[in-house]
Amino acid sequence: MGLDRENDRDRDRGRDHDSDHERERDHDRERDDQHDRDGGAPARRDRAVRAAVAQGLLTEDRPVIALLDVAGIRASAAALRTAFAEVTAPGTAVLHAFAVKATPLVPVLRLLNDEGIGAEVASPGELALARAAGVRAEHTVLDSPAKTSAELREALALGIAVNADNPQELGRLDALVADAPGPRSPIGLRVNPQVGGGSIGALSTATATSKFGVALRDEGSRAWVVRACLDRPWLTRLHTHTGSQGVPLELLARGVRAAYELAEEINAAVGRRQIDTLDLGGGLPVNFTSDEETPTYATYVRLLRDTVPGLFDGRYGLVTEFGRSLLAKHGTVLARVEYAKSAGGRPIAVTHAGAQLATRTVYDPASWPLRIAAYDAEGRPSTAQVVAQDVAGPACFAGDLLAENRALPLLGQGDLVAALDTGAYYFSNHYAYNSLARPGIYGFVQSPGGDRDGVRFATVRTPQTVEEIVAESGGPHADALRADASAADASQPDASPADASPADHDTPPRSR
Repeated sequence: MGLDRENDRDRDRGRDHDSDHERERDHDRERDDQHDRDGGAPARRDRAVRAAVAQGLLTEDRPVIALLDVAGIRASAAALRTAFAEVTAPGTAVLHAFAVKATPLVPVLRLLNDEGIGAEVASPGELALARAAGVRAEHTVLDSPAKTSAELREALALGIAVNADNPQELGRLDALVADAPGPRSPIGLRVNPQVGGGSIGALSTATATSKFGVALRDEGSRAWVVRACLDRPWLTRLHTHTGSQGVPLELLARGVRAAYELAEEINAAVGRRQIDTLDLGGGLPVNFTSDEETPTYATYVRLLRDTVPGLFDGRYGLVTEFGRSLLAKHGTVLARVEYAKSAGGRPIAVTHAGAQLATRTVYDPASWPLRIAAYDAEGRPSTAQVVAQDVAGPACFAGDLLAENRALPLLGQGDLVAALDTGAYYFSNHYAYNSLARPGIYGFVQSPGGDRDGVRFATVRTPQTVEEIVAESGGPHADALRADASAADASQPDASPADASPADHDTPPRSR
C-alpha cells in the first residue's frame, strides 16, 4: 500500500493494484501450501536440482547456474505483510520496500511488486530496475548518502519518496523542492541514533562514526534536526537503519525507538503532526546455519511493539526496507565438480563457483559461512562417505574457497555442489574476478503433472557470453591507448559545469 496519506486517489489506486492480483496470488499460495506439505523448501530444492540436470540447465558447457525458489519468495513476502498487519492500527499506511541492492534482478522486483512489496533504491541503476519491473513511484523510496542533484531532481519529478542523508543534501533540496514538477514527493531525513554496532562492523550503520545520516548524539545535532524540521514544513519523515546481519534485534529496536522519540519531540515543538511517517529501515538477520527461517518478522514486530509502544497506534505511517531476509533463503548456486584432487591428505573439490558469486564468504568466511550440499552427477543427494574436504572455486588465488575442511559426502569429478542461502548479495551481485562470466539464473516452481520432473523453470537472467565480457571490458575501444590512436576517437564525457545547481555551491547548516 502506498504511503501518501494525503492523496486518497493514490491510496485507492494502491488498493486496486492489490486487488488486481489477489485471486492469482490466492491460487499460487494454495498451490505453494500444498507443495510445502509435500516437504517444504528443502524438498523443493532437491527436486529443482535434479530437474536442472535432467532438463539441461546445468551441463559440461554450463557448469554453474543459480536457482530461485518462487514459492519461498512469495511466502517470505506474505510473512512480512502479515507480521505488520497483525499489530498496526486499522487504516495505518504501511509500505514494505525491498532493498534492491540485495537482489537487483528485474523479475525478482516484479514478483515482489505483485506480492505487494515496493522498492528501496540507492542509485540511478537501481531506480531504473525498479521502474522496469513496474514498481510505481509512490511505492519507491530513494536512499543514498551520495545523491547527486540530478538524482534528486529525477526523484522529485517522479514523486518518489526521498530520505535526505545530511545537512548539505537538505540544502540542495531547499532549492529543488519549490521548483519540482509533478506530484509532491514525501521527503524525510535519515538520522543515526548511534546506538552501537553488531558482530559485523561493515554492516553496523548506527555506530558513533557511521557515514550514514545525521549523528543524533553529536553535540548540537538533535537541536539542529528539530530546527531543520521547523524551518521545512515539507520535511515529514524520519528514517533510521541500525544495520543488518550480525546486529541483534534488540539493537535494531533501540534504533527505531530513538527515531520515534525524536518524531514525538519534533511534533511537540511544531504543535502539529508534521512528522507523519517513520521509515524503520530493514536489517532482519538471516540464519545461515540451517533451513529454519529465524528470526521471523513476527518475532521482530513483537519486539518493536514492546520496545516502542506507540509505533503501531496509527499516528505514524510506516516504511520498511528489508532485503536479505526476503531473498537469501530462497537462492541456490549449483556447480559441477570439474576436478577432484587432494593436497596434504585433504580432498579438494574444484568447482566453478567461488569468489565471483560468493565474494563475502571467500574474503570473510568467519562472518559469512555458507551451507554446502552435495549431490551426485544426476542431481540426487549424495550418499557418499562423509569426509572433511575443501570446496574450491575457479579464481586464481588460494583463498577462493566456499568451504574449508568441511565434513561433506566425498565429492568426485562430475558431482554437484550446492551453495545454499545465496538468494541475496551472492549470485545477483557478480564480482568479475578473472573475467568469469555471470551465470544464468532460473526461477523454479513445482508443477506436478505438468512439466517433466515436476519442476518448471523460467529464465531470470541469461548466462553472460564471452562476447559480452569483451564488449564491457573495452573491446570496442581496443586501440584507444595506442600511441598512434587519434584523439578524435576518444570518448569524451558529456558534462558541463553549467549543469550544476546553484544549491551545490551553498553552505547549508552543519551538525557538529
